[in-house]
Amino acid sequence: MAYRPPFTDPNSIMVSSPHPSTLDKVVLMKQCELRFGRVSGPGGQHRNKNETASWIVHVPTGIEAKGAERREREVNKVVALKRLRLKLATKVRATTSRDHHEPSELWRSRRQGTRIAVNPGHDDFPSLLSEALDVIVARRWDVAGSAKVLGVSMSQLSRLVNHHPAAFSMMNKGRESVGLPVLRK
Repeated sequence: MAYRPPFTDPNSIMVSSPHPSTLDKVVLMKQCELRFGRVSGPGGQHRNKNETASWIVHVPTGIEAKGAERREREVNKVVALKRLRLKLATKVRATTSRDHHEPSELWRSRRQGTRIAVNPGHDDFPSLLSEALDVIVARRWDVAGSAKVLGVSMSQLSRLVNHHPAAFSMMNKGRESVGLPVLRK
């Protein structure tokens, strides 16, 4: 079998490993700028007079996320960080081997046979999503081959990506761009 280099998506931001969405909260925040401000809308005087809205920018990639729907600054900061991790998982790709990717410890601990168990609301979801998308993109949007490399079934891998609509849409656009059929939800 001849060596085939991993595919790189021209619409993604490429970084070296580890993927930013997998970083510990403290390490990730060191790479980010955090701003607070005011926004209008429901929430009364507290929300309109105090700087409770949070914006987090991941400086190396320029990706930004906002949390502003709550009246408490810390709650909005947590929401913004979670949104940032999901955006990083979707828009940023870490280089990986096309055929010889070694699943992370987190991936192996979440895998149960050919199933992958994670709730989309869990803190581990962005890390697992980013690893899945890294392999899918490296294999040129081949979900079946990626599932084999990751040790799960194709339906489980597709379901994992489908939990985040932006990631599922990106994957289908990528599949279309290389002539593969889109996957159904």
